[in-house]
Amino acid sequence: MTDTARATIRLDKWLFFARLCKTRTLAASEVADGRVRVNGTRIAKPAQAVGPGDTITYARGRDVLVLRILDIGTRRGPAPEAQGLYSDLTPPPVHDPAAPRVESGGRPTGKDRRRLDQSRREYLD
Repeated sequence: MTDTARATIRLDKWLFFARLCKTRTLAASEVADGRVRVNGTRIAKPAQAVGPGDTITYARGRDVLVLRILDIGTRRGPAPEAQGLYSDLTPPPVHDPAAPRVESGGRPTGKDRRRLDQSRREYLD
């Protein structure tokens, strides 16, 4: 074995250790469903080896997380330990001031809803 060997871990196991998925089975299904990319390449096998320096792009719900692996970890520990396994490279959300939204606080009335629908049609055209 050479000194240049890189420490690696299974992708599903790392997602579980980093507390990005509640269970390892859920992590494996997220990878198998194509929601995870490693270094820009979509991964379909949960057993894909990842290590420090790799970049993970993970589509979780409506959010897309971009993470750089710093350490592979040895267990699923507490949250502060899990956060030490990666650095978050996710860009801040872009707020479009021209996007239509309801001006009033709370639930929109029927009149507010019609006005919002009209502004959405104008925004998309």
